[in-house]
Amino acid sequence: MWDYTDKVQEHFIKPKNVGELDKPSGTGEVGSLACGDALKLTIQVDEKGIITDAKFKTFGCASAIASSSILTELIKGMSIDEAAKITNQDIADALGGLPKEKMHCSVMGREALEAAIADYRGVILPMAQGNVVCECFGVTDLEIIHAIRESNLRSVEEITNYTKAGGGCGKCEDRLRELLQQTVQELAGTKTTPAKAQRMTMLQKIRKIEEVIEREIRPTLKKDGGDIELIDVDGDIVTVSLRGACARCQSSMTTLKEYVEKKLREQVAETLIVEEAR
Repeated sequence: MWDYTDKVQEHFIKPKNVGELDKPSGTGEVGSLACGDALKLTIQVDEKGIITDAKFKTFGCASAIASSSILTELIKGMSIDEAAKITNQDIADALGGLPKEKMHCSVMGREALEAAIADYRGVILPMAQGNVVCECFGVTDLEIIHAIRESNLRSVEEITNYTKAGGGCGKCEDRLRELLQQTVQELAGTKTTPAKAQRMTMLQKIRKIEEVIEREIRPTLKKDGGDIELIDVDGDIVTVSLRGACARCQSSMTTLKEYVEKKLREQVAETLIVEEAR
């Protein structure tokens, strides 16, 4: 059973602003019943560009209902420009947090808001022009790239948690991995790098990864009864296997991303993405 906050339970049991405005200034519809989650958001905007009212209709789980409910509360009284800056993390934070497997519900709320604002402004969202990557849930490449950038995603599992892409048949996982690697490399490329930085060969990269694991990561994990084994290096994708106490720990993903990946990025390359072997 999911560990929901009191705020999530409150907005699920007694959601606010349920329904649909008669003559909305903007309407945003995302998801589909076939995918298991759907949301219709309607907003009313006055002559000064202030959102005076917002209502929603949603089909989905407790997180989807709570995310939609809190979203309508957040945006009422905001200007359109202010509302356009709301992120999915803002929605999740307003609920006191969401289980990582349910973060896609906050993303759906943000997407519905973007669609409603675009409708009000009379423009077409770029997301609608993307190519479908996940046919099971109708998720496009532009939606996936947006989620990676907005939420700093660093694994295929995180992409699935935030977008549902890859959560069905799994056929799109290779494409998700490609998009992840490309986007992370592009993000790293926007940062200032030392003028003398030289591109490592794959052999040099593997040796440096092994050195960091042996010198820093493995000794630290062994202090808590854990261990780690390097399985493969494919481009910037580093596959490892957590062993001992780390393999059984509920915080294994945190260890993987917040410690192992962080160390390798600091000392080998900023573009590295660490994944656990399946």
